[in-house]
Amino acid sequence: MSLDYILTLITFSNIFAILSLSLNILIGYAGQVSLGHAAFFGIGAYTSAILAAKFGVGYWWTLLASVLISGAVGLLLGLPSLRVKHDFLVLATIGINFVVVSIFKYIDFFGGPYGIVGIPMAKIFGKDLSTPGFSLYTTIWLVAVILFDMYLNKVYVRYGFEAVKENEKAAESIGVSVPLFKIYAFTISGALAGLAGNLWTYQMGMVFPDDFSFGVSVSILTMLVLGGMGTTSGPILGAYTLTFLPEALRFIQDYRMLLYGLIIVLVMMYQPSGLLGKGGILRKLFKR
Repeated sequence: MSLDYILTLITFSNIFAILSLSLNILIGYAGQVSLGHAAFFGIGAYTSAILAAKFGVGYWWTLLASVLISGAVGLLLGLPSLRVKHDFLVLATIGINFVVVSIFKYIDFFGGPYGIVGIPMAKIFGKDLSTPGFSLYTTIWLVAVILFDMYLNKVYVRYGFEAVKENEKAAESIGVSVPLFKIYAFTISGALAGLAGNLWTYQMGMVFPDDFSFGVSVSILTMLVLGGMGTTSGPILGAYTLTFLPEALRFIQDYRMLLYGLIIVLVMMYQPSGLLGKGGILRKLFKR
């Protein structure tokens, strides 16, 4: 494999690691199960694509808009979580994913099934970022998200998330505002997914509705489950593993979703906390 190809894989791994970390805040920390995370990813990506390709907006503004709009939509879509729980929340988030993709696909403003093309390279400090530079740039953002995740683990918000995840009624009894912390989780998670969407747009130079389909939501969840929910390192391990693994197994490329499904089943059976989660095989190995 050429150096540019490896750097491109690293770029995609970084983007999916950010996505996996963002979903971890929602599921691993706050216990709000979602199977529609690609919707936030797509909203961030299309926000950047429209602003850059149709209106000529500069990179930093598209980045800010992607984060803010995806976070705002996360806040709005978090409202149903106040009324539905568990299985019904899963179904609601799946539906949201399909609705968002349908909007992209069937409304001309969003490019319809042909998507949006002709997105310029990200220009940072007056320089276009090609493959090596953009790979480094996404790595910097991944490190920033990791630091934010570590900070989140040390402040009161994380304890609120944990209380909501463990027992909502018990959390309310000790004065924790369950609705507020659910909204926090959806908003933060959506904003970080919007950041990943911005990076995806400028890496690809184009966006299409199917880039953010339900299958992508399943892939993000698989990465999180494989690495270990509720940890910082687990989502990163899962993202890198499931980005590089299909490249090593190209001969079964057409069966990627089958592979992901098998991984989820096997991990749930034998490593329910993930490879780096509590009791995970790799976590035990590193502690030796």
